[in-house]
Amino acid sequence: MRNLILALTLLLAPLPLAAQDVELELVLLADASGSIDPDEIRFQRMGYATALTDPEVLAAISNTAYGSIAVTYVEWGSAASQDVVVPWTVIDGAESATAFAAALLPPPQRAFGRNGIGAALLKGKELIENNDLEGWRKVIDFSGDSANNWTGPPIETSRDEVLAAGITINALAVLCRTCSGQPSGPDLELLYEQRVIGGRGAFVVTAAGPDTFAESVKRKLILEISGTLPASRTAEAR
Repeated sequence: MRNLILALTLLLAPLPLAAQDVELELVLLADASGSIDPDEIRFQRMGYATALTDPEVLAAISNTAYGSIAVTYVEWGSAASQDVVVPWTVIDGAESATAFAAALLPPPQRAFGRNGIGAALLKGKELIENNDLEGWRKVIDFSGDSANNWTGPPIETSRDEVLAAGITINALAVLCRTCSGQPSGPDLELLYEQRVIGGRGAFVVTAAGPDTFAESVKRKLILEISGTLPASRTAEAR
């Protein structure tokens, strides 16, 4: 009888909640270092908000295995300064995408300081490994206007740790001075290819001017969401 009661108790006990399945876990890791002023922070956020709610991006999401992806938006500055502007959110259509975009715009800037790119990559890894989601693919979407790393762990060491965890790193090289500070040089795409990106199908997209920033973000999101491998490691915005 005691064994029967134990068996019934186990059957009636609530099961632990399973992680929510999505096609993709995506960390949007945006530059908020010393070269980025408040106007540029707003410009960047608006570019991501516009891209995430674009019909082509929503179509890419609907065509994934589960019809949904999980996204968080994080701004990075120094090694000791990263801010989760919008926490993990499952986007499965226009309504949830619009809600994410609306949550992205109002918060004040809370990440500051000289570049800590290595620490930012490790923050992205931490967020992926400590959520309640289970994505088939896990991607850190890094953006910045420089490859300098003034504080925290080296970029290469952090990148290797991220890649060892099965996470892909893509990058947006922001060349447009009027929308995101002064780039470190004309070869920023090459520096990101050599020092930042990695993993299956990793690539760099270039934002060459303020008029094409949102389009560049959109291009990158579509590639990441669809899992399409670009023809080269530098994928131009169409």
